[in-house]
Amino acid sequence: MTAVLPWERANSKVSDRHLKRLAAVYVRQSTRQQLLNHQESTRLQYALKDRAVALGWEADRVLVIDDDQAMSATSAVARTGFQRLVTEIGLDHVGLVLGLEMSRLARSGKDWYQLIELCALSGAVLADLDGVYDPADYNDRLVLGLKGTISEAELHLIKQRMWTGRLNKARRGELAFPLPSGYVRLPSGEVVFDPDEQVQTVIRLVFAQFERIGTLHGMLRYLVRHDVQLGIRLREGPDKGTLEWRRPNRMTLQTLLHNPAYAGIYAYGRRRVDPRRKDPARPGTGRVVQTRDEWLVMVPDVLPAYITVAQFEATEAKLAANRARAETMCAVRGGPALAAGLVFCGRCERRMSMRYHTQRGHNLPEYMCVREVTNYGADKTCQLLNAACVDAFVEQQVLTALTPAAVEVSLQAADQVMAERAELEKLWSQKLERAEYEADRARRCYHLAEPENRLVVRIPEVSEELGVHSGTLHCWVSRGGATARRRPTGPRPTRPEGAGCGRASGPGWSGCAVRWERNKRIRELEMERDVFKRCVALWGK
Repeated sequence: MTAVLPWERANSKVSDRHLKRLAAVYVRQSTRQQLLNHQESTRLQYALKDRAVALGWEADRVLVIDDDQAMSATSAVARTGFQRLVTEIGLDHVGLVLGLEMSRLARSGKDWYQLIELCALSGAVLADLDGVYDPADYNDRLVLGLKGTISEAELHLIKQRMWTGRLNKARRGELAFPLPSGYVRLPSGEVVFDPDEQVQTVIRLVFAQFERIGTLHGMLRYLVRHDVQLGIRLREGPDKGTLEWRRPNRMTLQTLLHNPAYAGIYAYGRRRVDPRRKDPARPGTGRVVQTRDEWLVMVPDVLPAYITVAQFEATEAKLAANRARAETMCAVRGGPALAAGLVFCGRCERRMSMRYHTQRGHNLPEYMCVREVTNYGADKTCQLLNAACVDAFVEQQVLTALTPAAVEVSLQAADQVMAERAELEKLWSQKLERAEYEADRARRCYHLAEPENRLVVRIPEVSEELGVHSGTLHCWVSRGGATARRRPTGPRPTRPEGAGCGRASGPGWSGCAVRWERNKRIRELEMERDVFKRCVALWGK
């Protein structure tokens, strides 16, 4: 004998006025993983259509709404299926709302009570596996309210358990999170430096140049001028873990400089979600950066470090000082004024701003105190100074202070230039080595795909299709196995003796010819690699 469900008993609350309308079956799973691994729940929800037929509805009068698959019921903003259901109820098109359980419809009290109120006004009834409920009836309305409250509390308890476990694991430094550029995670869970030496060289170059230049945009222009790209490991997709080289941009560099992982610090809770700024339709919005005192977890010496903690703190202080605010000195501008941001008013003790005016085709700077005019609407400025006299005095004082240590300053500047050139030399050597390897690998793949080397016979036809000159293609194909490693030879540049003022001079400092030769070699190897890959693809067709 088949068991009778509560809503299939004789005293069902479904009447003829309900049968004249549609029966809406709402189907929803919270995540994609549930859709793939918990398909029995999905089958049960679609089977509610048969139960609507058993209650008296015709099959063509049952509306199945499954637009909210893989979406959470915490909010109705992004759920088009729930919004459609509410619209149909408000238009008196629905007489019965079917759900596997009440948590399928809504886990937010605001959305749930709105749905109950609309059903009570339109005369629609709700049903789940326990029975049929009439929102206009007080007892049923009380039961529906309890079910909605339990669903909302259940979601809160689930999140609380997950959050507590995540926080405890983070306090031990064991919670895995996406690693920034320059780090990889071993199968054992240990975090190490990226095995690619060029990636490590670029990361160290970024921090070194920011320490020298002092501004984010200046460092970005330096990387672009020297054609330095950032190595990024793909985090998802079929090529997950593959190294890609991308051109630097401002946001990537800013995130890199602010990341405490490069100082060996394991940090968690650096960003919090502000409900006032969150857009429910966009799950990643509303995050606000917290100060270091508000971080949930900060464990030093957990990760391998590119810089020291003192360097990281200095970088943070420099970035904060570069912000254009009245209490900070701001970043160094490109104007001719020497002491911009350093001059304070002797009367009101406030920082003086800059103003430029043109005289005979020249921009002449002036230091002026406008705080009274700006904040209090004063009739005139506090005071105005010509920048020429102030800058001359500052320049004289600086040179006087540096005169006793002129030789040491010059040698230190020369050492700094040599260190920078050595970093660039190392980076370009690694780029050349990578290009030679990729070209040689593409050539070997081609010869494995075509052992008879029939391309040599059909050089004109294939070269026209690839857009490469036939002579160049014949030279590449007939070159054979490994590529000869051609690197610029000659002595490395050395610091000239007696560098009095620290300026670069002499033939040892001129590396333009070597750099151009290496750059052309890299471009040639990259073109050779692409041509061989396209050859393999053409023969594969």
